[in-house]
Amino acid sequence: MSESARPVETVIEVDAAASGTAISPDLFGVFFEDLNHAADGGLYAELVQNRSFEYTPAHRPEWHALTAWELLERDGAAGSVTVSADAPLHPANPHYAVLRTTTAGAAGRGAALRNEGFDGIAVRADAAYDVSVFARLADDTADRLVAQIESRDGSRVYGRAELGPVQGSWERHSAVITCEATDPDARFTVIAVGVGTLHLDLVSLFPQATFRDRPGGLRADLAQVIADLKPKFVRFPGGCVAHGLGLGNMYRWPETVGPLQSRRQQRNLWGYHQSMGLGYYEYFQFCEDIGAKPLPVVPAGVCCQNTEPTGQVGIPEKEMPDYIDEILALVEWANGPADSPWGALRAAAGHPEPFGLEYLGVGNEDTITDTFRDRFSRIHDALREHHPEITVVGTVGPSPDGEDWEKGWAFAHERSVPVVDEHSYKSPRWFLENTRRFDTMDREGPHLYIGEYAARGNDMRSAVAEAAYMIAMERNGDVVRLASYAPLLAKSGHTQWLPDLIYFDNTSVWPTLNYHVQRMHSVNSGDNALPVTVVGAPRARPVPEAARHGVHVGTSHDTRAEFTDARIGPLGAAGSPAPEFADWQAESGSWERHDDGRIRQTAYGTDARLVLAEAADGPSYVFSVRARKNAGSEGFTIGFAATSPGNRYQWSVGGWLNRGMRLQRVDDGVLHDLNDPVAGPVETGRWYDLRVEVDGRRIRCYRDGRLIHDFRDDPATPELFAVSAVRDSAAGDVIIKIANSTPEPVAVRLRLTGTDVDTGFTRTALTAPPLATSRFGTAPATPVEDRLPGPICDIPPHSFTVLRTRTGTDQP
Repeated sequence: MSESARPVETVIEVDAAASGTAISPDLFGVFFEDLNHAADGGLYAELVQNRSFEYTPAHRPEWHALTAWELLERDGAAGSVTVSADAPLHPANPHYAVLRTTTAGAAGRGAALRNEGFDGIAVRADAAYDVSVFARLADDTADRLVAQIESRDGSRVYGRAELGPVQGSWERHSAVITCEATDPDARFTVIAVGVGTLHLDLVSLFPQATFRDRPGGLRADLAQVIADLKPKFVRFPGGCVAHGLGLGNMYRWPETVGPLQSRRQQRNLWGYHQSMGLGYYEYFQFCEDIGAKPLPVVPAGVCCQNTEPTGQVGIPEKEMPDYIDEILALVEWANGPADSPWGALRAAAGHPEPFGLEYLGVGNEDTITDTFRDRFSRIHDALREHHPEITVVGTVGPSPDGEDWEKGWAFAHERSVPVVDEHSYKSPRWFLENTRRFDTMDREGPHLYIGEYAARGNDMRSAVAEAAYMIAMERNGDVVRLASYAPLLAKSGHTQWLPDLIYFDNTSVWPTLNYHVQRMHSVNSGDNALPVTVVGAPRARPVPEAARHGVHVGTSHDTRAEFTDARIGPLGAAGSPAPEFADWQAESGSWERHDDGRIRQTAYGTDARLVLAEAADGPSYVFSVRARKNAGSEGFTIGFAATSPGNRYQWSVGGWLNRGMRLQRVDDGVLHDLNDPVAGPVETGRWYDLRVEVDGRRIRCYRDGRLIHDFRDDPATPELFAVSAVRDSAAGDVIIKIANSTPEPVAVRLRLTGTDVDTGFTRTALTAPPLATSRFGTAPATPVEDRLPGPICDIPPHSFTVLRTRTGTDQP
């Protein structure tokens, strides 16, 4: 392209000689929660599922103590298997298998137990596996065990080891099996030798090749892809897992350290089981192994507000002193000398040196009630008194706005909480609209931890929006202290939440486009944000107000419902009957029209929408309808202000498993919540009068005449071309980061003032079509690195670019 034909340049000028604004050294980290089966069957490398026979229907209705196990009676052997809790290995681990052989088969082999693993057991040829089991001889002569890795149908044995002799009291037996073949779907079998009864518990198969080769450690490839992010901290164990559904489901850290048999296993609130093999010791060890600071989160003395039927409940008054002592003990366990009471427990596990805990989260997404305020204040005050060196991280609810967010910030100011945790799961457009939200934060007030955030999609559009939001964090790195994308991991076939950063199955790991953005930011961190001036950047064009708005009625998930008497009219009026439902368009679902004007949605397992395009004169009008739920787990959606395909508002009535009502916005086809939920489930068989008043940007929603929401949505202009510049003093580099969310390339001229730049730029760029997705095996793009010899470059459309240059400044 000739110089005259080039488009008008965007000039990025960086004052490389300025002292700049200090950036938190801990800004970009990761957040691990046992969600999407991220721990057992995921990061925790144990290959045996339900190794302690502790599964129950409380974890999942179809589960029982022998889930994932089967009795084998092969080669003439006969026997049985039951589960007992009589004289267990440890009170925290009360159940064990009773394997009885009544008839021995070939070579004296008796009955056997075979485990299916987590979606099978993936093994590799020539790899070594640690086998262990706690066993006790109950009667007769079945005093030995044979452990083997075999094919799914049992026709091939890939490796075998003997365990024994088994005595009359609990003893741990171990061996090593070297596997002779690669099989992604193998099985693990424990066989009794001789006639008699054996008690078995904590049956384990572990690859020796774990991360850092730690026995009983982490899956090497998954841990490595996290380590490659170079996170400055790791937050754990949650999330909602931390405060649990009910007081008995709280994650209590002392129950997750010490010998495995002493750890209390429990239900995971995401609908499965926590073995606690991945506990606090393993979390802290992982942080140390990857050079990240630990950021544990303990319950703030209350359980999750979504606990049914109680809601949020506080730890009883008489138990609070002990609970506060438990939290103080965590600091001693992590940081105390090896001869202190809790430090000795850490040392006994193999780590006499302190871990160096600096941060401690107290609470997660808690509703800011009087009970929460009381419990949090007492914990916070005790930590401030006994451990002023610890930075407490508080919580401001589940959203970046709304009543709990406002109350949470006010409470944090009142209590002088040093850092608060804010969460944002929004559309890509929302992130671009909110890149300036940190600019006006009080520099003296609580600093911010953006503990959970993700632009919905796992596509390039969401990745670039996150890159721009991280640029905003970096520009304000003096008040945004910490940030971590969430969730981190998701297993194929076991995903409860989308989007996620890293997807995996038993043999493969798939980093997403979003992962690459996180890594490009993290490995190119700086210690000072430099002044940047951008001239000629692409800007968002004003969106013309649509003269006519579309509306819809619908249902979510598996709900079936019917609607009648739809009306549309000017504000202040009852509205005129809308066109008959026969004239509406079925965008999704299955709809049956009735002669009396009703229309019924009858489909199962899908969201459904019946749309009337250009139904109302914008920007102000009223839309009402009568609705009745006939079956299903949720309620209705009432759509309005649809101004173009994929852009609308909707009112969710009986959403989130029929817990309540909330306003939502759909941006370019991506749905996100606008406000805190209001309690109010939908009853089956009852008619509801639903009314929405649209008055420009103000929205009012009424159910049976009662005002439910009164909300004004005034989004900021999205920042389509975001830039930051930082100094990496240790490397002597200036780093420029550019997120271009526009569909056009942008010609850029770089100017660094106050410095000599004679080495050119190292350029790392990630670009892909905006809707290119990256889940479970799809990899539309990876970052590409090259050299940029001069100050002029084209920034690709839908891209994130990092430029590094070695500089020599005119001043120290």
